[in-house]
Amino acid sequence: MTSPAKPIDTVRFAARLRGRAIDVEGGRVLISRLAGSGQEVDLTLPANCNGYGRVRHFRVATAEGWPTNSLPIEPACRALGITPVPDMMTALVFQNAACAWRCWYCFVPEELLKADPNHSAWFTAAELVDLYRQIPDPPRIIDLSGGSPDLVPEWTPWMMRALADAGLAETTYLWTDDNLSTTYLFDSLSPADLTLLRHYRNYGRVCCVKGFDARSFAFNTRAAPQDYNRQFEILRRVLDLGLDVYGYVTLTSPHDDGVAQGVADLIDRLQAIDPNYPLRIIPLRIQVFTPVEQRLARDDARERSLAVQEEAIAAWTGELERRFPPNLRALPICHVPLRTRPA
Repeated sequence: MTSPAKPIDTVRFAARLRGRAIDVEGGRVLISRLAGSGQEVDLTLPANCNGYGRVRHFRVATAEGWPTNSLPIEPACRALGITPVPDMMTALVFQNAACAWRCWYCFVPEELLKADPNHSAWFTAAELVDLYRQIPDPPRIIDLSGGSPDLVPEWTPWMMRALADAGLAETTYLWTDDNLSTTYLFDSLSPADLTLLRHYRNYGRVCCVKGFDARSFAFNTRAAPQDYNRQFEILRRVLDLGLDVYGYVTLTSPHDDGVAQGVADLIDRLQAIDPNYPLRIIPLRIQVFTPVEQRLARDDARERSLAVQEEAIAAWTGELERRFPPNLRALPICHVPLRTRPA
């Protein structure tokens, strides 16, 4: 069993990592080197872009009892005019080299999360786009992942401008992960950057809620339980920007009491932000990748949480069926209207 550890002070740790993970004046972001890393063994294809990029296969099909996952396939196809929507699409993924949380189920090893210059390198957005252009028949989706891209929110508008300068803004779809751990999106971006985010047509953002209550959140992330509430405050602000926003949720918890009520309360909180937003969220079933396998060793709570998520997904599905009519549940995820993005 893992010994109790002091919770991560998200605000302080994030500030320290941000200072090491972005060069605002130089327009550079610290990008993880995937080649030779502990993550490489799990890659379907070898790392590309000189070892700093990877191809990810996004698939609609998931495990039995879990909803299909059309992110980011359906939003990308709508933006790019691709019909019919395929069951699988590839994306080129770049990972920023820092994250303030330590989710035990993360497929990224520790050395790629702490802004370690021994496992990363500095790139401008133009340099990343140039690496993308050198890939034969490159994926149409570019995924800015991590790490935690919301530690370095400048990265997204920098990439948008670089893609536009390269004549690629209309032929690619940009997808950004956001774990709702910081307010840097609002604190650090200029009005011009925020305007660009709002008006860049081929863009989607996915926000991940870590758990269905404060104790599952703290168990999952090692952050303080109160940061669970803060996720919803940040999420409301992201939706208020009017972006094309989607969501992930992870439902692992070591506690099997109160699961159904916890999931119901979670959906209540999401609907308080936007009544339809739960229909834009995909629950992610936690799988055991190589770094996760090492963290599971001799940890009964984490093993138990993999079973709890199966109870939680049943509760999630039941709540959606109870709260939403069939016609709304049947909509493609990118056509679910939001209060800031009407149909």
